[in-house]
Amino acid sequence: MATNVTTNVYRNFINGKWQESESAEHITVSNPADTSTPVGQIQSSTSADLDAAVEAAHAARKEWRSLSGAARGEFLYRAAAILEERTEEIAETATKEMGKTLPEARGETQRGIAILKYYAAEGMRKTGDVIPSTDPGAFMYTTRVPLGVVGVIAPWNFPVAIPIWKMAPALIYGNTIVFKPASETAITAIKIIECFEAAGFPKGVINLVTGAGSVIGKGLAEHPKVNGITFTGSNNVGKGIGLTALERGAKYQLEMGGKNPVIVAADADIVQAVNATISGAFRSTGQKCTATSRVIVEAPIYDAFRDKLIEKTKEITIGNSLEQDVWLGPIASKAQLDNCLHYIQKGIEEGAKLILGGEQLTDGDYAKGFYVQPTIFEDVTNDMVIAQEEIFGPVIALIKVDSEEKAIDVANDVKFGLSASIFTKNISRFLQFVEDMEAGLVRVNAESAGVELQAPFGGMKQSSSHSREQGEAAKEFFTSIKTVFVKG
Repeated sequence: MATNVTTNVYRNFINGKWQESESAEHITVSNPADTSTPVGQIQSSTSADLDAAVEAAHAARKEWRSLSGAARGEFLYRAAAILEERTEEIAETATKEMGKTLPEARGETQRGIAILKYYAAEGMRKTGDVIPSTDPGAFMYTTRVPLGVVGVIAPWNFPVAIPIWKMAPALIYGNTIVFKPASETAITAIKIIECFEAAGFPKGVINLVTGAGSVIGKGLAEHPKVNGITFTGSNNVGKGIGLTALERGAKYQLEMGGKNPVIVAADADIVQAVNATISGAFRSTGQKCTATSRVIVEAPIYDAFRDKLIEKTKEITIGNSLEQDVWLGPIASKAQLDNCLHYIQKGIEEGAKLILGGEQLTDGDYAKGFYVQPTIFEDVTNDMVIAQEEIFGPVIALIKVDSEEKAIDVANDVKFGLSASIFTKNISRFLQFVEDMEAGLVRVNAESAGVELQAPFGGMKQSSSHSREQGEAAKEFFTSIKTVFVKG
């Protein structure tokens, strides 16, 4: 079993067994809605625990890759069915650990199920091409081979979807896995691995080790038997992982920060733009890499848009995410709360005008958790910190511009390039936006957050390592091309 029921301590999963760490030390996982009721404890693992997991994955790789894609797909189909049976348990755990509302957590879990089914079917799709040879007596083709052992380092904000969209393609293409989840949401991760265990994956194919990023994450990047690293998280950590992997010749994939703009053109449907902005900025308490952070509004409709945005934001209900009528839950951790409050204060100090929210909620039941009001600034200039740095909280910076050209210039004037959206009824305008916007995901008349599982996902500039996740694009990272030349 993953946990010792009497103590609510969750174990690592190594070589098909649930194991205590060699350190005998634990990390307490808190509930950000009510810190007086911890969710449980996880292992504070050591480099020896990590090494055991990597060795198990390394030993299992030949048997796993020797299976047909269809056979590997059957394991994923079974995992999807078990995850579906346990949707409510996993969604509730995710809500308790990171604070997103229960409907959002259910939706994320359903997405995880769909991802597993999508990649299960990928086992029956082609893996190469026939290429004409200049030699008429030869036959030439390409095939794809797995990397080997893949280290999966996942964040806390999407504790179901992101690990699965990394693990599912890694597995279907024949790799074995060592998974290091974020400590804040490690119990959700463990429950996902329980589904994989119940699906009957061979021992060593999937391994999970919890613990500090400085030990387990860094150790994965450095380990000579880890052939690839897929990481989602902060820019500073991601760059360190990329440099370490590059130094020893391992393949790496990084999905990092965003400072995502929404452009509201003068001809936009204001109600549509407001509703999408609120959803994009404040769902999951703004803790999405694709969350709307800057709203760039053309001057003729600025006042009407701002007033409607304030009116609708005031209707948001804040509270414990397990409660039925709550729209906005807590921020995921004390560190994240402090970071958000720091940026709010920075905006005030820099001269931005705080027109809504900006306060931590501490009265009554709010005192037990990490709650902050949805926050809106105006009179923001693009050189301000709140217009340049990722906040990862429910904070919007409103920027007024005089033209479409200026809007795109402002939108591009950041180091990130993950997602962006525009609201307009003009075909020429949205086509120009698609052409000029420096972002890996652009959306028209839709919020900046969200991408469909069958579509490639990733950023430009400092938002990623320029590879793509999800859809068929995942094949490019998790496999290598082998060219075969045959002469009779």
